[in-house]
Amino acid sequence: MNHSNKIVVFTVGNEEYAVPIDHVLSIEKVEGITPIPHLPSYVSGIIRVRGELIPVLDAEKILYHRSISASDSVRMIVLQTSEMSLGILVRNAKEILDIPEERIKQVGLVAYQKTSYFSGVVNLESRLITLISPTVLVKSLEGIREIQEYMQSQIQK
Repeated sequence: MNHSNKIVVFTVGNEEYAVPIDHVLSIEKVEGITPIPHLPSYVSGIIRVRGELIPVLDAEKILYHRSISASDSVRMIVLQTSEMSLGILVRNAKEILDIPEERIKQVGLVAYQKTSYFSGVVNLESRLITLISPTVLVKSLEGIREIQEYMQSQIQK
C-alpha cells in the first residue's frame, strides 16, 4: 500500500513551498499584527489567534532576506510544532495536495546547516515544491528561543 502525505502548498517569492498538513492549525487573512521592537528581523510581531498570542514570522524574510509586500493574497498559516505555535506570512496559500511518498525526493539541502528545515522536494510533472519541516525551522531560527520564552511568560500572566 502506498503511503501518501497531505501538504499545504504556498508561495514565497516566486517559488512554491509546502508544510505537512498535520502542523497546520488554520490559514488566516492577516489582520492586527502588533509589532514588537528589538525582535529578529524575520519576526513581524505578535498576533492573537483564538485567544492565544503567537509570533508572526515573515517567510520571505527567512528565505530571501526581504520583507513580504502587503497584498490581498498574503495569508498567515498558523502552525503548531512541539516547541510552540506560530504564524508564518506567505504570498498565498494555494492548495492542499495529497502526495505519494515516491514523489518526495530527499535532497542534499538538508545537510546544509542554513537549509536544514528543507525536508525534501516534491517532484511533480510541471512543478517542484520544496517541503519545509516547521519543527526544524523553529529550532534553526536565531533568537527563536527568546521569543518562545517571552510567549510562555505572556501565557502565564
